Amino acid sequence: MTTPVPRTLYVHDDLSAELKAHGAHAQQLGEALFERLRADERIVVLTLDEQLDALVARGQHAPFAAAVGIGRAGARVAAQVHARTGWFPVIHAVDLWREEDDAGGYALAGSATLASQLPRIADADSIAVVDDTIFSGLTMRAVLEALPPRRNRRVHAFCLRAVAESLPGVAALAPVSAGVAAAGRILEDVSFINASGLVRRGAIRRAGQASLAFFERPEWMEAWFPGYTEAIVKLCRELHEAVEAPRADRAPRTRRGSPAPSARPGSRRPGSSSRRSAPGR
Repeated sequence: MTTPVPRTLYVHDDLSAELKAHGAHAQQLGEALFERLRADERIVVLTLDEQLDALVARGQHAPFAAAVGIGRAGARVAAQVHARTGWFPVIHAVDLWREEDDAGGYALAGSATLASQLPRIADADSIAVVDDTIFSGLTMRAVLEALPPRRNRRVHAFCLRAVAESLPGVAALAPVSAGVAAAGRILEDVSFINASGLVRRGAIRRAGQASLAFFERPEWMEAWFPGYTEAIVKLCRELHEAVEAPRADRAPRTRRGSPAPSARPGSRRPGSSSRRSAPGR
């Protein structure tokens, strides 16, 4: 399936702050990358602060007895929101991710089943489920459906950014608040990526294989950056080399990828896997 060129590509800038730790050269490369991105009228660069501001403005909430952060990204967002609001005093991270399977689609995976990770919150009378992005809604729906049952429990889903057409599927399971909700058809009209994924391996997880950075997937790069793909790939490759280069003040990095084999959080349901055409959660 050919990856469509999205009418609007949202790029979350989770890279600029990190590059400060990698020296002047890395920062100059990052500035050059974002200059090229902002020159494309199709691309919207999102900052963390504007997304947090938008999410908090959606409405007030009493503190939740437990917050479930989906992966490290979700746990990090939960902590960032809590620092502003006090909503999530107790955060539990669940190890869950989406990875490419051998059939040309996606499946959920984790180091342990969701059922084995969630009993610790079984008695919580209110639960927030937090992720950075709701793209297809696959991971958020999976966690909401796996929550241990309890009568009259208050449950709410939160994310920084979402494709609006994916929110009704989540809202059927629990109320949901998104900082930025982008209207339009998924992939054709709107897509989301993290800037760090352009540079760091781990953005594309593959079952039983090493993870990739986006710049290592030519078809996606050509769809996202038509007409100037080569220049963006070159910048991303140089940035990858800059951030992955060992520093004198830390031990050498080891390449991380998806564990092989991965433990499935559950059997795949019809519609729980999408064609391999773009990233998302």
